[in-house]
Amino acid sequence: MMNQRLAWAITGSGHYLRESLVVLKTLENVDIFLSKAAAEIIKQYGFQPQLEAMGHKIYQDKTASSVPVELFYEGKYHTLVIAPATSNTIAKMAYGFSDSLVTNLYAQAGKTRVPSIIFACDTVPESEDLSLESVAPRENVVKVFPRKIDLENVVKLAAFEHTKIAESFSCLQEALFTRLAEVHARVDVKNA
Repeated sequence: MMNQRLAWAITGSGHYLRESLVVLKTLENVDIFLSKAAAEIIKQYGFQPQLEAMGHKIYQDKTASSVPVELFYEGKYHTLVIAPATSNTIAKMAYGFSDSLVTNLYAQAGKTRVPSIIFACDTVPESEDLSLESVAPRENVVKVFPRKIDLENVVKLAAFEHTKIAESFSCLQEALFTRLAEVHARVDVKNA
């Protein structure tokens, strides 16, 4: 566990993308995995220079067999974070599909019993009008209304073993920092 890293996957959502990158900038020992859509959206939002400046290793979805997932077999990661996760990615994972880099990472994390923390973009809204506010490219704020199926898929995925669903961005941060504290405590005990 001493040499293990955090795996962080990003999907093609702009919702909380900026906030996710801010958190990533504060972390060490992270490998970042980008879905094809994430690679596009990061450029569209103008975040490519910010991502590259972090100095983390970046893997992109460029192979049909998702070659980077073999790193889970080698025990390289202690935790997988998927944030932000689109409703498409959530649906695929909830039904066991592993046909992209991110969904394959989730499947392999589960098969190797690596805990996953997932921040789903489409969660139960806090406002009464049942919408979420999301920042689109060029700083446009739009209202997004999660569909019943999206919310059901999040609930279904939450029942998977070794999976923690973060229902808000603050819950994501709390789950992440709790997990990192657990990992560091195990390393400290091992080194004692």
